[in-house]
Amino acid sequence: MTVEWSEKQPIYRQLRDLVAQRIMDGSFPEGEAVPSVRQVAADYQINHLTVGKAYQELVDSDLLEKRRGLGMFVKQGARAALTSDERQQFVEEELPAFIERARVLGMETQELAALLLAQEPGGDE
Repeated sequence: MTVEWSEKQPIYRQLRDLVAQRIMDGSFPEGEAVPSVRQVAADYQINHLTVGKAYQELVDSDLLEKRRGLGMFVKQGARAALTSDERQQFVEEELPAFIERARVLGMETQELAALLLAQEPGGDE
């Protein structure tokens, strides 16, 4: 499995975000182990210290927990916490940028609403 690492931010942050995304999408279920530091380092061909730093940030954020001799596990409530944080970021950062871009393009609220509704599953595509 390969990942294209961006040069815009450190690899450990990109890995942290990747693990967080997998927690949110259910690939890493709550209460289950995440891949070991050594396994991730080998899979992505990155330094184990980089993986350790990413995992430590997730522990510090109360999303993962260390279990001595067993590895790292997704904490109960991690998915809800991440989803809440992501929604807040969307509302505060991405939505205003979207609205401003639509305004600059001269798009009306009704037009945007119709386009959004058409994107929903079962919408008019």
